[in-house]
Amino acid sequence: MRRMPVVLVSMLIVSSICFAAEPVKLSAREECPVCGMYSAKYPKFKTEIIFKDGTHVAFDGPKDMFKYYFNPPAYKASKKQADIEAVFVTDYRSLLWVDGRKAFYVLGSTVMGPMGNELIPFGNRKDAEKFMGEHAGKTLLLFDEVSPDLPKSLD
Repeated sequence: MRRMPVVLVSMLIVSSICFAAEPVKLSAREECPVCGMYSAKYPKFKTEIIFKDGTHVAFDGPKDMFKYYFNPPAYKASKKQADIEAVFVTDYRSLLWVDGRKAFYVLGSTVMGPMGNELIPFGNRKDAEKFMGEHAGKTLLLFDEVSPDLPKSLD
C-alpha cells in the first residue's frame, strides 16, 4: 500500500513536465499584435506568450510583449491575463528561449531594439550585469518589477 502514493506522485510529476508550455517556432509571417512587425525578423528580441488553450502570440521585443501582457483584451478581446500559461523571451547573449517570468531585464542601455528603446532580457543576473557595464545599462529589473506604464514610457 505504501508504494501507491509514491507511484501516484511520480506520475503527477512526469505528467506536469510533459505538458509544460514550450516556446513555439515562429513562422516568418507571424506579426506582433501590438505593432504589426514580423517577430521572426528580430531573433535577438523575439518573445512569446503561450495561453492555457495552446494558442500563442509572438512579439518583436519585450516592450511590446509587456504592453500586451498587461492588457490582452486591448489586442484580442477574447484573451485575458489569467489565460496566460507562459512567457518566453530570447536571452540577448545566448539567443536561447528563457522563461520570461524569471528573466532579468536591462533598461536604459545603448542597445536599441526593433522599435527603439527596449528592455534587454537575460536568463541570468551575471550576464545582465555584464551587459549593463558594457552598454551603459541604467536599471536591472525582474519581470514583476516592470510596471504597466514602463513599456509605454519607452516609446
